[in-house]
Amino acid sequence: MNNVLILGAGMVVKPIAHHLLENNFKVTLASRTKEKAEKVIEGYANGTAVSCTIEEKELLNSLIKTHDMVVSLLPYSYHVEVAKKCIANKKNMLTTSYVSDEMKALNKQAKEAGIIILNELGVDPGYDHMTAMEIIDRVHEQGGKIDAFYSLCGALCAPEASNNPFRYKFSWSPKGVVMASNNDAQFLENEKIVNLNTEDLFKNPRSIDFPEVEQMEVYPNRNSLPYIDIYGIPEVKTMFRGTFRYKNWCDAFDLLKALNLTGNKKLNLKGKTFAQVTAEINGFESNGLKTAIKTRFNLDDNHIGLKAIEWLGVLDEKLVPIEKGSAFDLTSDLMIEKMMMDKSERDMVIMQHIFSIIKENGEKETIISRMLDYGNKDYTSIARTVALPAAIGVKMIMEGKIKETGVHIPIKKTIYSPILKELKKLGISMIETKEKEN
Repeated sequence: MNNVLILGAGMVVKPIAHHLLENNFKVTLASRTKEKAEKVIEGYANGTAVSCTIEEKELLNSLIKTHDMVVSLLPYSYHVEVAKKCIANKKNMLTTSYVSDEMKALNKQAKEAGIIILNELGVDPGYDHMTAMEIIDRVHEQGGKIDAFYSLCGALCAPEASNNPFRYKFSWSPKGVVMASNNDAQFLENEKIVNLNTEDLFKNPRSIDFPEVEQMEVYPNRNSLPYIDIYGIPEVKTMFRGTFRYKNWCDAFDLLKALNLTGNKKLNLKGKTFAQVTAEINGFESNGLKTAIKTRFNLDDNHIGLKAIEWLGVLDEKLVPIEKGSAFDLTSDLMIEKMMMDKSERDMVIMQHIFSIIKENGEKETIISRMLDYGNKDYTSIARTVALPAAIGVKMIMEGKIKETGVHIPIKKTIYSPILKELKKLGISMIETKEKEN
């Protein structure tokens, strides 16, 4: 009972595959491109690579049927289809993606099949849930209340590599980061619901110190309100989930968005320069484009955002390499060209939970819990911190240490506690400090 099927051979697969292989699990890695999978499992006798796509339904079903557990690292839109096959074959399943409403609707069927479908077991979402719930459960068990909760995370390049005007480089897909920049945001602050439209997402970021790194900026991450119920903290007056960035990013992205350079509207780009496209979607003349931008947004030459977008190339008199596409395509393609990390550079994942709590005796206390993790010669930090929680989740389910059935995320003590213990042994842990409030 130790055959694991991993679907997808993307950027975070190596640490999960290697951890399971090194712990004597048999791993079949299925990818659209077999050679890609073969490269991941090279040197491991208990690893097998196969070519398989989601469209090959009979092959996929056969693979699921002949394995004890399935890990789906496919794009999130495919997870429900895989989950239905896992239910039909009574096989446990795990993903690192946000759980969708369609996935939640499979809860009863999964329970009837006697399997667990464990979602959101990566870093964010995943490790953030587990480390937050560990503190929340402890506070509640001691009779205390959570007055305010800030949960902050960032996947970044290490400080020494933040040497472009955005102070950012990608160790994974830029497309997803640019797409997320178009989100709205909601959070609770001092008992008031705050709604931010997408155009205001990067305005007025919060400044938060992260020891051992520097003063960071934070902008809100999607909708924080559901986490009041998810985390079981109805008493909370402030609930804020945010994303860490170095200074410069928010100013730069705010200007990109103001210039409609993250939009998905399809454009005719044939024979046009980047400057012409930027000018046309903003009603400017392409001659004197920089001056027009400065005038419209009241910027000077030293504005961080202006320097960043100029460096990126959206003001260049250079031909766009595609004939049809969107501003989103152009911006993210330029970022792929100019902002990918090279092998000599380290990435970094930082996480910080800030709790204001009221103890049973009425005393107020601040709990700050932090993680700082750097990539190494073997794996990027983002790959390690996404994949290792998932790998340990697989191990715990296969060993019978996680016994739940149905559709879950890792917020129950019976799920998060054994996983966090194992992660600590692998060097992934939070450091906690406390201080009394006046």
